[in-house]
Amino acid sequence: MHHQIRFITSLIVVVLTLSTPALAENTLQTPSHLTESQSTITAAQEWELTPDEWLRYQQLKNGRRGVLSPGLDPLTMLGTEARSDEERRRLAELWVKQEFQRTEAELAFQREVDNAWRRIFPRLLPVRHNPMATGRRALFVRENCPKCDQRLTQLLATGQPLDIYLVGSGGQDSAVRRWAQKQRIPAAKVASRHITLNHDNGQWLKYSGGKMPVLLQQEGQGWSHVN
Repeated sequence: MHHQIRFITSLIVVVLTLSTPALAENTLQTPSHLTESQSTITAAQEWELTPDEWLRYQQLKNGRRGVLSPGLDPLTMLGTEARSDEERRRLAELWVKQEFQRTEAELAFQREVDNAWRRIFPRLLPVRHNPMATGRRALFVRENCPKCDQRLTQLLATGQPLDIYLVGSGGQDSAVRRWAQKQRIPAAKVASRHITLNHDNGQWLKYSGGKMPVLLQQEGQGWSHVN
């Protein structure tokens, strides 16, 4: 009798030992699959896309379009490779709606940043690190450039809104402020954002063709040179 009990106990231990890894393996596989699916759904929802559209975006990003146009957002990439006029129209409308929301949010935050500058550092000119503003003229200048100083004087005299980019500032706000004070740029117009002071983060090299100074005007999705 005792021998039978020991045999049954040993058999149970063996069965449990063999079964447990298999059970553990099945348990680990299921959450991984669910997590991957949930990640796709979440990413698609952030862009108001379907899971199938998000998977197509991933395929395009890893294919020829991703090589030709790296860094495109999902809506632009899918719209560029749209398979019908209806699909292209829907993606274009989504892009416009989301771009409007993004711009409104960034402008609202920038207004609060400007207000904070006036409250905390009322005697300092605010310097922006943002990309080029839309719908305005952008003047690229550098220090110790007589032609730049002359062009700036002409533009300030017109009273038009202007975004000024100092090339070679090294990202130092103090360098931009010193230059602005030397040029006697009205602090009130900077505070009201009628004139903005900016660091050049590679835009000059991208848009200027090597000219200095250079004045640009936004037209549609691009920038044109202004004489």
